[in-house]
Amino acid sequence: MASVPPLRTADQARKGRTVRAGRGISLRIEGRSLLVCLGLLVALAGVVTLSLTTGDYPISVPDVVRTLLGQGSRADGFIVLGLRLPRVVTGLLVGLALGMAGAVFQLVTRNPLGSPDVIGFTSGAVTGALVVLLVIGGSGSQTAFGALIGGGVTAVAVYLLSRRGGVQGYRLILVGIGVTAVLQAVNDYLLTRSRVEDAQQAQVWITGSLNGRGWEQATPLGLGLAVLVPLALLSSRSLTMLDLGDDASRALGVDVGRTRSTVLVVATAMTALAAMAAGPIAFVALAAPQVARRLTRAVGSGLVAAGLTGALMVLVSDFVAQRLFAPTQLPVGVVTGAVGGLYLAWLLATQWRRGRG
Repeated sequence: MASVPPLRTADQARKGRTVRAGRGISLRIEGRSLLVCLGLLVALAGVVTLSLTTGDYPISVPDVVRTLLGQGSRADGFIVLGLRLPRVVTGLLVGLALGMAGAVFQLVTRNPLGSPDVIGFTSGAVTGALVVLLVIGGSGSQTAFGALIGGGVTAVAVYLLSRRGGVQGYRLILVGIGVTAVLQAVNDYLLTRSRVEDAQQAQVWITGSLNGRGWEQATPLGLGLAVLVPLALLSSRSLTMLDLGDDASRALGVDVGRTRSTVLVVATAMTALAAMAAGPIAFVALAAPQVARRLTRAVGSGLVAAGLTGALMVLVSDFVAQRLFAPTQLPVGVVTGAVGGLYLAWLLATQWRRGRG
């Protein structure tokens, strides 16, 4: 008679278990992390439902379902499929990209302040967009492409400047802060030297907004993330090892230089794609990974939880931005900036108290 395995304790369940997924393949499942991710998915479903059904033209949930199945009225189809759904999809994908990118940067730098907002990649995307918009006089799609190029060039510059003696987290942050200051000065100069009408249009883009976003923004972003998200997830184990330090990572067989370079390229591309679709939405990449880590209480990369948290933050913020001063719609970056500023102050105070302790 086969022996019955002993019951697992609550502490063991919380720590998770390893599941064999095939020959030579195993997956580590954390019970609390799984529950948190499921909870985030339920919350996302609720926010998506609210976003699709409420507004100046309310639509019931059954009508939204019929419209999504292609059986709704022409008016409902225009509102849901043409206006609300692409905005929701864009916001969800932007938040997912920023949350996962922020988690990667914070793991690589081993610092909760290591995010695209602080390191300078967001400012680089803004500079690229402003050059196209104010200097060249390009269109909306050209401005988005300029943001993509600007973020990529800034990432390369920061990486090369911090590479001497091997890329270290603290050096990457310090170089990024310096590059951010220079780029912000360039951005201010471009705004002050442009026409008032152009500067006002650029300022809305700089704040980060989902207003007027359609499938032309959501589709390229979705295609890009379809490639980048699997690459990030494949590197999650090596990222977890990097959090232990370079020496410990090498001892565990991780190619530190190659892993760091790969994940930085992936995270930079995610950040640039998000900025291309909606502009630089502030503080999501900074706050989402930390909120996710506090919810899961798990040791590891936590990329999925961070991405879902970022998506929820962006969708909730956009819902508030649309309804707070209705019928006037605020850019979503105004809400995330206000909430993120409070979070950053709390984070700095917490780190300062820990330092003194």
